[in-house]
Amino acid sequence: MSTFATRTRSLNACLAGSPPRRGWTGVLAQWSRKPLVAAAICVAASTFGTAQAQDADPSVRVQTEFAPGVVTAIPAAPDPKETFDGPLTLKSIIESHPEIAWQSDKHPDGEPHFDPRSRTLEEMAKQVILRREIFCFEFSFKPLRQMYLDIPRPDGRMQRKLVHYMVYRVRYRGGDLRPAVDDPKNPIYQRIESVSYSSRRFFPMLVLKDHESDRNYVDQILPVARDRIAIREQITAPLHNSVDISTVKIPRTSDDLAPGVWGVATWVDVEPGLDFFSIDVFGLTNAFEQDGEGDDAPYRRKALTLNFYRPGDGMDQTEDRVRFGVPAYSDPEEQKYMLDQYGLEQRLDYTWTFR
Repeated sequence: MSTFATRTRSLNACLAGSPPRRGWTGVLAQWSRKPLVAAAICVAASTFGTAQAQDADPSVRVQTEFAPGVVTAIPAAPDPKETFDGPLTLKSIIESHPEIAWQSDKHPDGEPHFDPRSRTLEEMAKQVILRREIFCFEFSFKPLRQMYLDIPRPDGRMQRKLVHYMVYRVRYRGGDLRPAVDDPKNPIYQRIESVSYSSRRFFPMLVLKDHESDRNYVDQILPVARDRIAIREQITAPLHNSVDISTVKIPRTSDDLAPGVWGVATWVDVEPGLDFFSIDVFGLTNAFEQDGEGDDAPYRRKALTLNFYRPGDGMDQTEDRVRFGVPAYSDPEEQKYMLDQYGLEQRLDYTWTFR
């Protein structure tokens, strides 16, 4: 049944009248006999029902619109080169199964009769290409800020601490990449195709890195801070921490005004003299790098690195404004010094790196 037909039936029911009742119910019943008032009541009731339906689905919840520049959006950046690794040598397979080595005195020069030596199991295990499907989320964030909060200690007492926090939004745009095969009988991967799903999940980890002290701070779960931060930052949608956001399905959307899913990362006990620092956001993509194969081969995950600068000192930290990006200087020496703090060769507000 259409929305118009539903409202028409509700209006007719209101105009039909009902026995007088006491209180507000009786007043509404009496007013419903007047056509204009009845129409207003029924439309309001229908609007209230629509609002309840929106509240049930976080993906369509109406949110506060922020002024341009308040929320910084970083687009998804999947790379076709990340859909494969290799050729690699599977040392674990070769060492665990020495019987696959070609050893035969009945064949001339130790070669098979009808196939080249590269077709033996041992040689094929030395030239393996691993292929996979990759995805990437869009990441948006509000300026990083600080506030004092009473944090519970292990003994149950409260301790006032300075909390650094960053509110962010994640949206799934689709456009996942995967290797494609034109002929299933001849598995040759000559192209990359784009695929999309109805939703995906986000398993984040946000690490704040102080470049001066070379210390890393992993975001902590602070239930007492979430409501306070949501009110201060005017987030009307559910605000998730880094754990419970993984339980929310992030729907695919192509709308630039889609609300997305909001989260917050919090850090405590950060160095008071923090000036040059970055935040690594893990979990936005499943892309990774690995040098070789085996337990000793280093494994690196792709992360979004956001660079920040806080001009100030350890006094009145909540009054200091944290700026996004690497500061710019006209003096080449000063600019080089600033880039060295972040380990960069050129000014970049954010980078995708493997860590």
